[in-house]
Amino acid sequence: MAAGGLSRSERKAAERVRRLREEQQRERLRQVSRILRKAATERSAEEGRLLAESEDLVTELQGRSRRREGLKRRQEEVCDDPEELQRKVRELASAVRNAKYLVVYTGAGISTAASIPDYRGPNGVWTLLQKGRSVSAADLSEAEPTLTHMSIARLHEQKLVQHVVSQNCDGLHLRSGLPRSAMSELHGNMYIEVCTACTPNREYVRVFDVTERTALHRHQTGRTCHKCGGQLRDTIVHFGERGTLGQPLNWEAATQAASKADTILCLGSSLKVLKKYPHLWCMTKPPSRRPKLYIVNLQWTPKDDWAALKLHGKCDDVMQLLMDELGLEIPRYSRWQDPIFSLATPLRAGEEGSHSRKSLCRSREEPGPGDRGAPLSSAPILGGWFGRGCTKRTKRKKVT
Repeated sequence: MAAGGLSRSERKAAERVRRLREEQQRERLRQVSRILRKAATERSAEEGRLLAESEDLVTELQGRSRRREGLKRRQEEVCDDPEELQRKVRELASAVRNAKYLVVYTGAGISTAASIPDYRGPNGVWTLLQKGRSVSAADLSEAEPTLTHMSIARLHEQKLVQHVVSQNCDGLHLRSGLPRSAMSELHGNMYIEVCTACTPNREYVRVFDVTERTALHRHQTGRTCHKCGGQLRDTIVHFGERGTLGQPLNWEAATQAASKADTILCLGSSLKVLKKYPHLWCMTKPPSRRPKLYIVNLQWTPKDDWAALKLHGKCDDVMQLLMDELGLEIPRYSRWQDPIFSLATPLRAGEEGSHSRKSLCRSREEPGPGDRGAPLSSAPILGGWFGRGCTKRTKRKKVT
């Protein structure tokens, strides 16, 4: 026996007592939980006495139940009825017309119409992961700018929108014709790789997803800079990373736009990530001088209480109504006019085999540059920003 300590048999006895006490507590918790699920009129006198003796457990379980119900309600998708939505769109149109400096914040919800899943919707990436289901992505080269993307580009062209701050990595704002100077892609762009050895950083816009070999904390794409020979890296900012690249993140323009804004329109974003960026919400200003906030989302957001107006509707439906109200025609997307083809840097000789993703092409029948004529596979594509890289990190148990 160690000096001043317990003997081995005493420690074992104390451990057995502790475990027995914990098991009794768990059993009491299960009993109280079963009783609480019954209607008050169906409980026996003995069950009533047990609840009275377990006041702390009852309070804890009721609190858990309220939190679960609250989370469930927040995840529900709510749609305004057509008349209510039309009324709200008229109010939004007035705000757009009268805004001196309008900034648009966009999230994954504006790309669901292009068959790109969102994150926190009923079939979103995080939602599926929390249910223990696997996540994979189809070929994103098939995605095209949606009605919402094209509407935003037209609003900027008409000088009604001054800047766009996007959380999306899909490159669809770029492909809609929105000038690069007018957008900040805070989490990167799947079509852009950069050389950080060059000063300033040298960008390479590609016509294929450059993130095939990249993931969380692993960003090299396997290609090299045409100028200095340095390793190229993707521009994606994964969950848990801090974005440090100047472009395409363009944080400087995003913060400047937020500081000038008198109106912010949030489209298809849960705002659970954007809310963590105080510079985007002018939190240093008194509330009366902060921008008016308008939110379009089917689900609850943490900024709902701050909003001047919340529209519960799909982004494309709301933007169609808004553009009609403003009397503006929505341009149709054309692959022949997609700016990515004029911005793109072609691969050098010998680099054609550096990726296996399908390349964009101006015509759906035309084979993309670098494609080797292999038949398209229906299997999901893993890896990169929408495969392994999109998975939230989980704590690993320590191996003893």
